[in-house]
Amino acid sequence: MAKKLYVGNLSYNISEEELKNVFTPIGEVLSCKIITDAATGRSKGFGFVEMANDEDADKAVSTLNGTTVMDRALNVSEARPQTERAGGRGGRPGGGGRGGFDRGGSSSGGRNKNSWR
Repeated sequence: MAKKLYVGNLSYNISEEELKNVFTPIGEVLSCKIITDAATGRSKGFGFVEMANDEDADKAVSTLNGTTVMDRALNVSEARPQTERAGGRGGRPGGGGRGGFDRGGSSSGGRNKNSWR
């Protein structure tokens, strides 16, 4: 069964092909994805590599974690499942109610309505 690995502390200059070439000697690589910033297209310094089987993935973690590639020590670990993210307004769950001046209801925030002149 395939296993996805998280690869952190990547050089901003590494390509997906170069990253794949790091993992290929250990076992079959099914996919390789470097995460990039949507606005700039620049690498965020981490990515994911999917290995064909669990044994190769475990071997990749033990072999490559801490290995230096392009002057950066890689962080390689089993990827955690992706968490569900809230859509819309910057990903803040619950609508982002952050209080402020007299937004009602809160007894601790806003002005004291009894002392207004």
